[in-house]
Amino acid sequence: MIRLATALLLLPLAALAQPAPAQPVSEAIGPWQLACVTDRMTDRTACTLRHRDWVERPTVGVGLAFEILDRGGRMLPAVTARDLSLDSVSRGLLAVAGSAQLRLGTNAMMEMPCGLEGRSLVCVPRSADAARAAQELPVADRALVRMAGLGSNTNAATAPAELRLSDTAAAIERLRSRQPAGSAAAPAEPGLDLGGMLGRLQQLIR
Repeated sequence: MIRLATALLLLPLAALAQPAPAQPVSEAIGPWQLACVTDRMTDRTACTLRHRDWVERPTVGVGLAFEILDRGGRMLPAVTARDLSLDSVSRGLLAVAGSAQLRLGTNAMMEMPCGLEGRSLVCVPRSADAARAAQELPVADRALVRMAGLGSNTNAATAPAELRLSDTAAAIERLRSRQPAGSAAAPAEPGLDLGGMLGRLQQLIR
């Protein structure tokens, strides 16, 4: 009994002794939010540059954000849903049969197919559109975004989300200074598909 009481008393102290998770260092550049975390083990800095407004606000589950991602040295627009869980199965459906429609400024619309990278949904331009997207993004004054496919709350008749853009070139330059070209971690291997999510769900209800 004495040992049990001692252990219970030491639990709060043990919790205090655990290292705190790394907190992102955030800054605002116009409508863009840049958040960076440096891994003390590898000294690798991982940054997220996302628009302050949502493509689809989080209601039930994870929201859809508009981000700028480094893909092979190109800074590309993307629609993301980060850290999916079993509560976000509907977002996972977008990776199977979904895409984001994007129009930058007055330029022609482009399709951005969606896929899973680790536990995140990521929709980026096709390789054929990557150069055009990287060129249009820094100078565009707005982005029109509409999701298509299973897992979205929109359809062909839904008005697209309109995101006002400014200071994009400065935000990209700041991201480059924190995370130089080529230093970004490679996209995570797919690790959360619908089969995996449903399999986990079956295990929970057994």
